Amino acid sequence: MKLRLYISKIDDVRDYSRGRYIRFAVVDLDKSKNYPANYVCMLPLQPRANGKSHNIFSELFGNDSLELAKRLLTETLKIENDSEIKAEIEERLKLLEPKPAFQVKCCLCGNFFEPERRRFKQKICQECTRKKHAMQK
Repeated sequence: MKLRLYISKIDDVRDYSRGRYIRFAVVDLDKSKNYPANYVCMLPLQPRANGKSHNIFSELFGNDSLELAKRLLTETLKIENDSEIKAEIEERLKLLEPKPAFQVKCCLCGNFFEPERRRFKQKICQECTRKKHAMQK
């Protein structure tokens, strides 16, 4: 399969707050050279959210869907001339990047740590908490 992205930009859409809508369709150039005949599926914003396949794209391409989406978007970014479409591609590429772990700075030692999920904000790292409890005993 020779996959590419077919991008269509629709202006003056009443349903969307921005007034424009950009669609990314995945097409197979081995089937046909023209758009409607070579359509495979739409490219979602996030192909595999939480490791679950919740769309046609993820079901078709399985575990390779994330890498395929990145490859298709980067290839299209290189050849695209329209600035609005380039901005939309860059936004989608940012959505595909893994988010870094949430870290907080310890108010005692100043080191960054990943807080345990609790109801209140954790401001002291686990190491300083252990030291504090050891000193109290």
